[in-house]
Amino acid sequence: MKIYCMSDIHGCLPEFEEALSLIEDHLKEPDTKLCLLGDYIHSGADSYGVLDKIMRLQDRYGTDKVIALMGNHEELVLSGIATICQMARTLEEEDDEGDEKYIYWIENLPRYYTEGNTIFVHAGIDEKAGDLWEWGTSEDIFVWQYPASTGRVEGIDMKVVAGHVGTAEIAGDPGFHGIYYDGESHYYIDGTVFTSGCIPILMVDTDEDKYYEITEGGKRLVLPYDEEMEE
Repeated sequence: MKIYCMSDIHGCLPEFEEALSLIEDHLKEPDTKLCLLGDYIHSGADSYGVLDKIMRLQDRYGTDKVIALMGNHEELVLSGIATICQMARTLEEEDDEGDEKYIYWIENLPRYYTEGNTIFVHAGIDEKAGDLWEWGTSEDIFVWQYPASTGRVEGIDMKVVAGHVGTAEIAGDPGFHGIYYDGESHYYIDGTVFTSGCIPILMVDTDEDKYYEITEGGKRLVLPYDEEMEE
């Protein structure tokens, strides 16, 4: 199985379409999936456009082929704190009846997905729970965990692929917006699109148990961040 992953699109439809152009044809192939890790809305100019694009992809390929997970910004909408377009709801603002289909879709988003030995999630898992992480992780941790965890996850032989926290922050490098691998158990893929103008694409090959970055030039094996900086 080859699973293509993106996260934290944040209403940036042109950047999302550009990233999709590199991988969408692969969705016609067997044993391929697209896994989107949440935060489809807010910050960019076209949150509705991003949601429509994802929903059309699911209609075309199926929800088992295009998996969309819950992010904290989607949860803000469900909690009534935000609207689809605005981070903060004003007192005068009423629900738009046209949002009903989007709210229903958001309500049904899962908080994590697993394939092979990889956990896909927006923010993280409760790593202290070990192999009981599915039951030991609260709904909040799946979408809100902060700061990003690094190092080995004890008690499970699995990798965690997440977004939520920009890789520039995790790396401590304001100019880095690529895929951050800590060399142990974590791959982070939030490239802070509204700053960098691009959405990183990670491809997980579950047969080879390898993790690749997809670019216009093709694919390349993702190395630990420290090794990436040495090259």
